[in-house]
Amino acid sequence: MIPALMPTYNRANLAFERGEGAWLYTVDGRRFLDFGSGIATSSLGHNNKHLADAIAEQAHKVMHVSNLYRVPGAERLAERLVEATFADSVFFCNSGAEANEGMVKMMRKAMYETGQTDRYRVICFEGAFHGRTLAMLAATGNPKYLKGFGPEVDGFDHVPFNNLNAVRDAIGPNTAGILIEPVQGEGGIRPAHLQFLRDLRSTCDEFGLILGMDEIQCGMGRTGKLFAHEWAGITPDVMSAAKGIAGGFPMGAILAKEHVARHLVPGTHGTTFGGNPLACAAANAVLDVMLAPGFLPDVDRKARKLWNLLQDVVRAFPDVFEEVRGAGLILGLKCVAPQGEVQEAFTAEGLLTVTAGENVVRLVPPLVITDADIADAVAMMRRGAARCRPSGSKVAAK
Repeated sequence: MIPALMPTYNRANLAFERGEGAWLYTVDGRRFLDFGSGIATSSLGHNNKHLADAIAEQAHKVMHVSNLYRVPGAERLAERLVEATFADSVFFCNSGAEANEGMVKMMRKAMYETGQTDRYRVICFEGAFHGRTLAMLAATGNPKYLKGFGPEVDGFDHVPFNNLNAVRDAIGPNTAGILIEPVQGEGGIRPAHLQFLRDLRSTCDEFGLILGMDEIQCGMGRTGKLFAHEWAGITPDVMSAAKGIAGGFPMGAILAKEHVARHLVPGTHGTTFGGNPLACAAANAVLDVMLAPGFLPDVDRKARKLWNLLQDVVRAFPDVFEEVRGAGLILGLKCVAPQGEVQEAFTAEGLLTVTAGENVVRLVPPLVITDADIADAVAMMRRGAARCRPSGSKVAAK
């Protein structure tokens, strides 16, 4: 008999009742260091006072009014994001998949309204993950996710990641734009080469294409800059954000330059819940923290420290791990051992992680982790790796 809660997830037998910083506590009193962050979403960790107080204060005023009326919190949030980024305008929604859907609609609409009505196709990349809606399954292009859901939505072409020749070969008379994650998350924590991102910008300029960035997982401070593409010194035309944008409260956003955004006039796109007062209160509180002087540089410092310590772990356990991948605090351990075994071993030691493609265990802790948290996590990884090593191996667990 099917359970009341639809079984669309293989859930671990853990139930958490509270958290503090980077730590979670189960209903039966166990304590876990959270290096999963609700899949890179709890950007400020758990029970962050500033975030919780902002949500509670707004909830006692008004939670939802719809976009039939002005929402001052949304106006303020949009102005702050515009000031901090490349964008001229922002649309708020509820999730990453919804943001990506809106971004592709924006690309197509911009081409249509400028007389290029045949240009609707978007070049995407192998290993991508853009969401679970029908169109975003097609943009993702993974046969495993597409199977059983009928005809694939047309309009997406896939090329190898980090391969500029393949991109240029795929451009045709119907191409509207390019969509890329600066760091592929689900695909195995694979960063785009910075020069590749620069070349994509140049290619879009050369062919009159729209450059779209999916920064749902790698954005909002996770790489040590507010958005990951900043490391390449370029600007996209349009970008999606979600996950860490409101610290765990459901929210997504599309940030765009004027030449793309201006074509979404009233009646062309909408959302019931997106950008409501409660969501915007949460997102404004997150920005308060992320834009404070020194916060992002400290994320970068902690990320580099963790990266170096993970390199030591890989060297100590070559029969368990192959390499460290990623950027900032979106990191991965590519495993030699089956990733499921490694994740289970980490959990047994008190460390929560997330799996990703290419046999990778994903490490996406809250951005507020401390140096002590990093030390604890690495010690847990070493003990977990020792559980996974083949019999007869003499690698050290210390």
